[in-house]
Amino acid sequence: YHLTPFVSYHQFDTGGYNIKISMMELMKFDCGGSAAVLGAAKAVGELAPEGVEAHFIVAACENMINDRAIVPSDVLTASNGVTIEIINTDAEGRLTLADALVYADKEVGCESIIELSTLTGACMVSLGTKVCGVWTSDDDLASDLSNVSKKTGEKSWRMPLEKEYNDQLKSKIADITNCGTRYGGAITAALFLENFVDKKKPFAHIDIAGPVWDDKVGATGFGAKMVTEWVSMQGKSE
Repeated sequence: YHLTPFVSYHQFDTGGYNIKISMMELMKFDCGGSAAVLGAAKAVGELAPEGVEAHFIVAACENMINDRAIVPSDVLTASNGVTIEIINTDAEGRLTLADALVYADKEVGCESIIELSTLTGACMVSLGTKVCGVWTSDDDLASDLSNVSKKTGEKSWRMPLEKEYNDQLKSKIADITNCGTRYGGAITAALFLENFVDKKKPFAHIDIAGPVWDDKVGATGFGAKMVTEWVSMQGKSE
């Protein structure tokens, strides 16, 4: 079984030209998703589950201000040809995820894909800091991830993929914009990512922005157990 768990990774996220005006000193937790996936990669390598081939992909970047940085109104062309109007430079993680998803889907040719990222503050508003959000149109994958969540104790909740919200991503000059309005921001982020994976392929977006960080202790490692168990489960199912 050929699959990919992967994550968008920021060495540091200033927000770009839509610069962050608060919490910038905590942006180290934006590396939490990649830490979880790399931790899972180490665990899976040591466990060596049979019947599964897993690819761990990290789309590494920084979001900084310089003379080559993207600015609002720029149009970016993703590697699958989809054009993206930049509305907000602080919605940049999904731009790196777009090309990573295309790579996992088209180049690696994985049968199933899960993606972990600290993608939106909107997910934290919805679910708090102890529960991650899961977006997928595949009921079997949703069930697998729910079972993994219960087994590992890493709490998750399946969230809606409300197709009507795609209207928020419409652009007059490109195929889509990189973000919608302030309402339903975690949902529109998930809808955005659907443009970069084959519609027939099992795919889940997992927003772990809340649980990767605890103000009392720092980084939690949330997601590593979830990914490790999911990969191992795929091998057993074969």
